[in-house]
Amino acid sequence: MRTLLIVNPNATSTTPATRDLLAHALESRTQLTVAHTQHRGHAAELAQWASTQEMDLIVVHGGDGTVNETINGFLPLPQVADDQLWRPRLGIIPGGSANVFARALGISPDPVTATNQLIDLLARDADRRIGLGLADDRWFTFSAGVGLDADVCESIDVARAKGRKATPARYLRTTVRQFFRARREEPRVTVEVPGHDPVESVYYAFVTNSSPWTYLEDRPIRTNPGTTFETGLGVFAVRSMSVTRTLLLARQLLTENGNPQSDKLFRVDDVPSVRIEADGEIGLQIDGDFLGKRKMVLFTSVPGVLDVVAPKPS
Repeated sequence: MRTLLIVNPNATSTTPATRDLLAHALESRTQLTVAHTQHRGHAAELAQWASTQEMDLIVVHGGDGTVNETINGFLPLPQVADDQLWRPRLGIIPGGSANVFARALGISPDPVTATNQLIDLLARDADRRIGLGLADDRWFTFSAGVGLDADVCESIDVARAKGRKATPARYLRTTVRQFFRARREEPRVTVEVPGHDPVESVYYAFVTNSSPWTYLEDRPIRTNPGTTFETGLGVFAVRSMSVTRTLLLARQLLTENGNPQSDKLFRVDDVPSVRIEADGEIGLQIDGDFLGKRKMVLFTSVPGVLDVVAPKPS
């Protein structure tokens, strides 16, 4: 088995000791090439090279952003997909601050435990084929968002550029600050889902490919509990910025086995596509990375498109 290990040395929880352990474990079982990312977009370049070399496995040791880059580097878009194109399997060793995708797949957040888990799954040839989401022409693994969520990701990116870590506490403080800024503005978003009337006057919306959608420390947050990697997309669109309504909704999101409901919430858990349009440009985030501002985004569910080394769902 020929393997490329992509390491983001700047990811929040990567350490030289863990990187050495992972490389040693893979080296004893595969023909290993190790590459460290050096700039934004480098993981995509490395993954594309691995695909052209017909490598069997790409293992990513980094956060959700590095994983997203990797997938977008080697996985062809549906409109150009060809059964003859080589598609490596994907393995993940968490190394970021949230590691939402890995956790949602049942991969341990602890890098050492995850390494042992990966080696065991490889020995048993245990793969899982999952679906992904597309935001226009970019793959996302677990979530995309417009409005408030994207504004939070933009602020976190600015903080990271200044050398500040993206901790759960920073996410929480940033979310509260952005919420009170956003509630002073008028809702500008319209959400269109096949089989439903258009939903207007939306302040912010999440489009998810899995549940949980994110984590607060170790606590899972489920906006769309009926959405999985084997179903369509989940839509969670909020039409109120009332503090009271928001706190009630947040309580539901944090409740174990919660099922968020509100007269100011449009939620559906299994849809093939979503079209979101804004009256003016609005921020877009994908898998926690801010991608700039758009006026319209088409989200599409693509089933069974990625083979990932991960536990089977229980």
